[in-house]
Amino acid sequence: MFARLSRYEGSPVPPEGDLSAHAETIVQQVRGLPGFLGVYWLVDRATGKAVSLTLWEDEDTMRASEEKADRIRVDTARREGQRIVSVDRYEVGFGHVET
Repeated sequence: MFARLSRYEGSPVPPEGDLSAHAETIVQQVRGLPGFLGVYWLVDRATGKAVSLTLWEDEDTMRASEEKADRIRVDTARREGQRIVSVDRYEVGFGHVET
């Protein structure tokens, strides 16, 4: 499994701000891409810093999604009043989520 980690900076987010307001739109945009496994959007309300993490079956499918992912990232940053700080790619060593 591979992951793309994008970092953003922007204005602080008020406590009443809805962090998931555009979640469905973003998920719909990436859900159909080959190899897509999941996405997380992490936000520090106080600083306005945010991170998106997308998960991919393998490096090839992650790389094949670059153009579409770039458009989504730019649109999301613009809509949220943020700037893209960095985009990094990693192989996932392990993962665990409990629900």
